[in-house]
Amino acid sequence: MYPALNPSSIAQRAKHLLLGLSLLGLAGQAAAQTQVDDAWVRATVAGQQATGAFMTLTASDDSKLLSVESPVAKIVQIHQSSMHNDVMSMRPADFVALPAGKAVALDPHGYHVMLIDLVAQVKEGDKVPLTLVVENAKGEKESIKVEAQARALNMPDHSKMQH
Repeated sequence: MYPALNPSSIAQRAKHLLLGLSLLGLAGQAAAQTQVDDAWVRATVAGQQATGAFMTLTASDDSKLLSVESPVAKIVQIHQSSMHNDVMSMRPADFVALPAGKAVALDPHGYHVMLIDLVAQVKEGDKVPLTLVVENAKGEKESIKVEAQARALNMPDHSKMQH
């Protein structure tokens, strides 16, 4: 024999079932996220209008970085640097492919994020907010909020160079 179910116990069991299912859904979402490591932005000098943001992205599923936003710049674009015939060129990219489980470095020599028309100088130690939009192979998008640390310009010491 089954115990008698009254409407309030049915509602209570339904709530528990829905809670369990929603927690499973959250666990699935957490497993499908993209990990961001070592996010940083190159500090600027007064009056400089653009800088780059760099990081390493690892997606659990085949995905792509579609766009990046930041309140520190009026324009934010994904760019790709490449070397052809000893000439470095940089151009906007539509997206960055993120193969499942493979770390993809956004660095000055390949894909990176350009922050253009800066609203203020980015100083060493500043925390620069970035929002990354990543889309997986199923077309599901996730927004990832990151605080990138501003690092000093790595200016080479030319005093020891022969001219």
